Formats: sequence, structure tokens, C-alpha cells
Amino acid sequence: MNVFAGTAFLDVRKLSEHRKLDTTRFENLLMKEKTVALPYEDPITFAVNAAKPIIDALSPEERDRIELVITCTESGFDFGKSMSTYCHSLLGLNRNCRLFEIKNACYSGAAGIQMAVNFILSQASPGAKALVLATDISRFMVEDGGDALTADWSFAEPSNGSGAVAMLISEQPYIFQVDVGANGYYGYEVMDTCRPTADGDAGDSDLSLLSYLDCCENSFLEYRKRVPDADFAKTFSYIAYHCPFGGMVKGAHRNMMRKMVRAKPQEIEEDFERRVLPGMAYCQRIANIMGATMSLAILSTIEHGDFETPKRIGAFSYGSGCCSEFFSGVARKEGQERLRRMGVKEHLDRRIELTMEEYDRLLVGSNAVKFGTRNVVLDGNFIPRARSAMGKPVLFLKEIKEFHREYEWVG
Repeated sequence: MNVFAGTAFLDVRKLSEHRKLDTTRFENLLMKEKTVALPYEDPITFAVNAAKPIIDALSPEERDRIELVITCTESGFDFGKSMSTYCHSLLGLNRNCRLFEIKNACYSGAAGIQMAVNFILSQASPGAKALVLATDISRFMVEDGGDALTADWSFAEPSNGSGAVAMLISEQPYIFQVDVGANGYYGYEVMDTCRPTADGDAGDSDLSLLSYLDCCENSFLEYRKRVPDADFAKTFSYIAYHCPFGGMVKGAHRNMMRKMVRAKPQEIEEDFERRVLPGMAYCQRIANIMGATMSLAILSTIEHGDFETPKRIGAFSYGSGCCSEFFSGVARKEGQERLRRMGVKEHLDRRIELTMEEYDRLLVGSNAVKFGTRNVVLDGNFIPRARSAMGKPVLFLKEIKEFHREYEWVG
């Protein structure tokens, strides 16, 4: 596994103060930073930059056994062409490969993991590998000449981030060994949040919270039917929740501990800090990256948890609209060490912090790459310090020519 969360971020408290939001409500977000996608960053650049260190570590023979590439996103920029084709090409993978895309709100990443896991388990192609790229971005825009400071902002702005998690799934699960058959899925039609236009979100935040809580409870109950001895408090050393924002996760965990364990408030607080906070560490620095957030929570749990002995992690994914899943797997010290060598914390520390003036200019500049853009050449001088922040070559979007996206490695 690996994460790439762009080259720039905002301090969300400063953003909330800049927008004159209710700071008492802000405390409930439990967020610290959010990655901001620059105009020359898109779901492809995030996904490829996340995957490249994984791919580069493979031998040519291992690389050629990647027979499935799945992009998982709600940030696609084409109704027909899959982003997996761009990623596959930019990573130089074997052409004897299935390439497709999954769109299912924030559940897409879990769907991609399950599809890949079952492809490996099927043994239809023994020794094959699957590359799952969960990648999403959020762009807040104003029309050219508009006043960003008087736009209608909400708490969606500080809690929506951008980033990608790349996962290589194979018969050698060094990082996270999925428990086969231990799945509880639960879904139904609900209009909690949606994207009725290509660049705009809509929804009912209260309904979304209720649906999240409902799905968390019922997906675990279905999991327990398949794993009868599962105990919410004792079976899982850690729990990695899909994290729209930290306060939502804390509310869900409190609800589960009350209903499944009948725990008291102090016990719930201690359990939250011990089993859940490790998985939120990176989510609090990147914000909600939709289809990639649950995978990010798993990765964060493994990096920040205690794995001197093997530990089981419960994982909950929720996608609006809705579909959800509770599954589990085991992580070990070896996997933690491998993951830490990817340098995720160092990557996040290298991002540059945008000033509010830079960010407000960005809200206008992002219109250059809105959905349906046919031709544009991206300004490489826009916030130039971000383009060299990583200290290594990074993929950026160069131009869009007759709808085709062209990329370049910079640095």
C-alpha cells in the first residue's frame, strides 16, 4: 500500500476562521489539515504517484503478472473512458491486463478491494496480481471574476480532501491479510448525498449521518452471522472506519459500543482512543478522499498501531446512496515495517501550506480543468514552490488536447 496526497494543503482551522464558520461546530470535525488539488493535479496524477513506488519495487517478471487494474473513484472526468487506462499506460504495465473503473460514492475503494481479492482467490490465473487505485479529488470553484469570500461555503469545504491509495493485491499479503469470507454488506436506496452535476455535490447531512450509523450497525450484524464468534469489543484490536470527518467516526463508534457492548461513556472514550484514533491519524491530515478514505484508515492503523504480535483490524466502508461493508484482516510487524518504508508521513510533511490568498486564487484557477474541458495548457508557474516540494519526480497534468490528457514528470 502507498498514499499520495498531493503537494499542497490547508490548515482547516484557518480556513474555517477565514470563512467565518461557527468554530464551536468546527471542533466536532476533529480535522487538522486538508489536501488541496492544484489545477495541474487530478485523479490520475494522485493515483500514479501513489502506485509508482510499489511498481518500481517489482521485478520485470512480477510487474508483468499484474493482470487487473481497477480505478475506484467518484471523480472520473469521462463518462466512457476509464481512468485505469491512463494509469496503466503511465506505469508501463503489461497490455495483457483487464482495465476498468468502479463508481459507487465512497464505497468504491472497498468494492475494488473485494473484486481484486476474489480474482486472486478464484485462482483463474494462478500467481496473478491486481492493482487497485482508489483516487478522488474535490475542487471548490468560483466563476472567473467572482468573489470567493462571499460564496456560499459550508462545512463540506474544510472536510473534503484529495488523494489516492494504491494497493497491490496478490497471493502474498505482506501488509494486510484479508479474512476470507468474513464480510457483512448492507445497502439500500437513500438520497443522502449525490453528485447530480459533474462538478457539484448535493445532499442532506443529517440523513447521511443516520444512514452511516444504520449501515455500520447492520453490516457488522451481517458480518457476525458469517463469523458467529465475532465480538465487537474483543475480536478486533483496531477498527478502521471510513472517515468523512473525525466527529462522524466518533459518533458511529459510540453508537456501536453502546449497542453491541453496552459500554459506559468513559469506557467508550478510552476504546475510541486506543482502537480507532490510530486509523484517523492520516485522515485528519488529508480529509475525506471519498473512495480512498477507508483504505487510508487501514493504512494509518497499520502505521500507527502496535503490531509486535499479529493483530486483527475490522474495516467499515460506507458509500452514500448507499452501500456499505464490514470486513476484516490481519496485520503484522513485517507489514508495518514495509509500510513505514513508503514514507507516508514524510510525504505529508513535505506538502506546502497554502495561504488563504493563494487558496482563493486557486478557486478561480480550478475552472480551467472542470468536467468537460476540451483544450487547455496548464500554467506550471501557478504556485511553483508546490511543484518541487516532494524533492523527487512527481507526475503532473500538462495539458488537455481534444479531451485527451497529457502528463509530465517534474522534478
